[in-house]
Amino acid sequence: MPRYVRRKIRGRFNHKCFKPCGVRANELDEVFLTASEMEAMRLTDIENLYQEAAAEKMEVSRATFGRILSNARVKITDALLNGKAINIE
Repeated sequence: MPRYVRRKIRGRFNHKCFKPCGVRANELDEVFLTASEMEAMRLTDIENLYQEAAAEKMEVSRATFGRILSNARVKITDALLNGKAINIE
């Protein structure tokens, strides 16, 4: 069982769900993004920080940050290519 690690998350995520247009939500498969994954994407893709600097802001190791970011990108790519809803936990 993975242990819970407290991470620094500064971003505010106003939207909790994104889905393809024209399809009812109950007909869609879903992917779930954690707040850590959203924060990792925000730091690298919006604030343009290198992984090392972003990892310091989240108070995790660079390797852990890389895994979080990779997981987030796989989930988002899956949702976009396969028409799934994206839910933010």
